[in-house]
Amino acid sequence: MRVLRAAFALTLVALSGAIGSARGAAELNPKAIKIELPAEIKWNKGRGSESVVLAGDPTKPGLYVTLQKWLPHNNSRPHFHPNDRFIHVVSGTWWVATGPKYDFDSAKPVPAGSFVTHYGKEIHYDGAKDEECVLEIVGMGPATSTNAEEK
Repeated sequence: MRVLRAAFALTLVALSGAIGSARGAAELNPKAIKIELPAEIKWNKGRGSESVVLAGDPTKPGLYVTLQKWLPHNNSRPHFHPNDRFIHVVSGTWWVATGPKYDFDSAKPVPAGSFVTHYGKEIHYDGAKDEECVLEIVGMGPATSTNAEEK
């Protein structure tokens, strides 16, 4: 029993030391790093989706990074972008299809963790089915979208 009490006491001392040292950690230099926690990231609501620009400006020339959240049962129509876009599926299942004829039933599932390249000037459409999905999109601006649907 003494051995258990001694082990418990040592564990408490170690834990209190670890907690104390975490509280006393040095502040980060804001010139060196910027951290935005999930609660601090402000999403912009759209029609069936939400987005946030993390870096750059997609409306201007240059590198940009965005998050795109497709809400359940929402998707785009056939379109294309002028430049390649590199997409990481952060969460959920993203559904993608190609070509100018809209048929979302033909979309293929892309699960979380996948990486997709949308090639510039190639027609595609995408979105969510039964669950929300979040994408990280990296590209070179300006990131315009041109409708390409054939009726």
